[in-house]
Amino acid sequence: MEKGRRSSTVHVLALPYPTQGHLNPMLQFCRRLVSKGLKATLAITTFVSNTTQPKSDSAVQLDTISDGYDVGGFKQAGDAQAYLARFEAAGSKTLAELIKRHEIAGHPVDCVIYDSFLPWALDVAKQHGIVGVPFFTQPCAVNYIYYHAHHELLTLPVLSLPVSIPGLPLLELEDMPSFIYELGSYPGYFEMVLSQFSNVEKADYVVVNTFYKLEEKVSLPSSES
Repeated sequence: MEKGRRSSTVHVLALPYPTQGHLNPMLQFCRRLVSKGLKATLAITTFVSNTTQPKSDSAVQLDTISDGYDVGGFKQAGDAQAYLARFEAAGSKTLAELIKRHEIAGHPVDCVIYDSFLPWALDVAKQHGIVGVPFFTQPCAVNYIYYHAHHELLTLPVLSLPVSIPGLPLLELEDMPSFIYELGSYPGYFEMVLSQFSNVEKADYVVVNTFYKLEEKVSLPSSES
């Protein structure tokens, strides 16, 4: 990977799930990385690029991969399961091509930071000897519950209340993420949120969204209150 390198700056390739609620957090995270002296490239889908026509700013460069639906995006797929399956096939291929293209251009990718909804990106990174880092956009507590469901530490459907999960307060059914509260309502998306943890143990690092800075001054009521 060192051959042809023209700069010692660490190059991060970021791959968001192609919806606004995932694109924007990844873009802001990339800008944060650039402010720390790293080079960041945000890889969006061809469909998103064609329909929004975004421009690279002075901090973060843009590049594209394919989700297999370059003309119609998600609507062209028809349902979540079809979209995710084709995105994995086309995305794995075009992500690998993008990594090779940057290497040939003399600014090889050192790290792939990918949306946790796209666990196949870690496999591509490892195939190229690159550091792989999942970016969990959803709140940490929500993903913690999904983690327990994925590893069958939380029995579904929930039949016994309240729900006890280590580290969290006792939860009622309506406190659970909607995919668990209304189990079976969106099977394609439910499979996606659980598959985030299918290979996470192989990741080099994990980036998690928390609200600690908003909650650090909150304390439990004292016994005197």
